[in-house]
Amino acid sequence: MSATTLPGPDGRPRCRWCAAAPEFLDYHDHEWGRPVGDDLRLFEKLCLEGFQSGLSWRTILAKRENFCAAFHGFEFVRIARYTDTDVARLLADAGIVRHRGKIEAVINNAARAQEMVAREGSIAAFVWRYEPAPAEAALAQTQSVSAASVALSKELKKRGWKFVGPTTVYAFMQAMGLINDHAEGCVTRTQVDKARAAFRRP
Repeated sequence: MSATTLPGPDGRPRCRWCAAAPEFLDYHDHEWGRPVGDDLRLFEKLCLEGFQSGLSWRTILAKRENFCAAFHGFEFVRIARYTDTDVARLLADAGIVRHRGKIEAVINNAARAQEMVAREGSIAAFVWRYEPAPAEAALAQTQSVSAASVALSKELKKRGWKFVGPTTVYAFMQAMGLINDHAEGCVTRTQVDKARAAFRRP
């Protein structure tokens, strides 16, 4: 077993981080790193990564269903119409992270998402332009920012998005499959490679 993998319940090697909490295994095996082209999922993930800032992913993952319910499935067209009443509702919701700045960032970003769709055709069409070329890929799990995440973060900020720093954006790119950051030897790495090869870029 390598320094970056551990045997999973079936004895096959997986990224070490997925053993840190029971709920991580399913997320690691079935979501993390698999390519996503759905705008709602991309928007949701950007929002959740923003909420994670300063917290653990375990905290956010445990509350994900509550976030989804509180933010109406991350339907950004609807969220963009949120009022002060919605902000008050969200600040009173103990099922989510009650951070006014992050909540208001989601509402702001929903409006920016609408602008992006109008300008670029979709969120997916925009973010997948920042997929690094294979030659630019670093060894798996050796960095928390990259040139691509810095560039994407910079452009999002330029367009008015909030809570989208380069580390947050890098985590988003890992999770949404713009890079395959599963550890060398992880059984899921090969599956993600195949999924990325079959994925039709928007």
